[in-house]
Amino acid sequence: MRRVVLAGALLAPALAVAQTAPPPPRLKLSGFAEASYAYSGHSSGDTIIVGRLYDRLQNRFTLNALGIVLDEPYDPAKRSAGFHAEVLFGQNATVIQSGGFNLGTQGDIPHLYVTLNLPTANGSGVQFKAGRIPTLLGLEVIETHSNPNWSEGNQFVYVENFTGLGVSVETKLNQYLDVQLRVINGWDQVSDNNKRKSLMGRVGISPDARTSIGVTGFWGPEQTSNDKANRYGVEALVWRKLGASQLWVQGDYGREQANAALPTATQDAQWWALGGWMTYDVSTLLGLALRGDYVNDENGARTSGSFGFPANVGHKLGSATATLNVRAWPSAIVRPEIRYDRSTLAAFGGNQTQVTFALAVTYLY
Repeated sequence: MRRVVLAGALLAPALAVAQTAPPPPRLKLSGFAEASYAYSGHSSGDTIIVGRLYDRLQNRFTLNALGIVLDEPYDPAKRSAGFHAEVLFGQNATVIQSGGFNLGTQGDIPHLYVTLNLPTANGSGVQFKAGRIPTLLGLEVIETHSNPNWSEGNQFVYVENFTGLGVSVETKLNQYLDVQLRVINGWDQVSDNNKRKSLMGRVGISPDARTSIGVTGFWGPEQTSNDKANRYGVEALVWRKLGASQLWVQGDYGREQANAALPTATQDAQWWALGGWMTYDVSTLLGLALRGDYVNDENGARTSGSFGFPANVGHKLGSATATLNVRAWPSAIVRPEIRYDRSTLAAFGGNQTQVTFALAVTYLY
């Protein structure tokens, strides 16, 4: 009988196979848990911090999120498939839910998509995604632990969508250029609210390892039972790494054709926004993040009646935020934050300004 020599021992073939280490599992489980406290002296009553998203609850200890993430990666070098799913429970889920999907008032599935890969000569592959996919717009994302600051900025809240349900084609053409194109039901719509689809596309340019430029455009009708009033616009996002610091600048422009859902139904609405971020790593255990943003909602289309703001036909708002990112504990981030908001409306408990103090603790697993 043929024998196999392994580590100086004589083993039968069956025993040699049994002692071979099995391949590592492809399915990966990860996630996060987050709780916080926020206080503002100019809240609306004793309940709401006006204009805010995850940090909207005044003088409350908040169970923000329990995120459960499942990943099975695809192999870009061959024809392969994978999937990504995220289930979110907690008070963050309440404000990012899409129309036509209900997992309860404090539950959501913001990510759920399958990826099919076709290999290409450069090894990057072409990816086809189908399902509920995070937006191409903006620097900030739904999962706050991935953002420079803890609170979400005004651009994330008012001029971007959170997710889209549809299909996406993506590829990296070379080391400098990547492209993405999506067809979706609409902004934050699981069940389409009209008869036409919306488009979103992005071109990414990476001149070197320390610089990237992304240009994203969108077009399509977003209002219920209205197939003609298109929302369209463009965004540019620039990133640069400078030693221990990183810088981002994001500019947005959007427009929506006249329709009954706008504050002035007979007039097109437009908005624009500008934001900047800077992070500095003091050490491996401590980082500082600064953000400033400004939104000019010229016709009230994005802020009228949203997150505590009163109905309006024009509104300007901005904020300045400083966040410490403390990583002194393994797998955890402690984030004290101070934020200043200013609005042209007396929306903050009868004032045009408010200062908010917050503390968030996130555990990553």
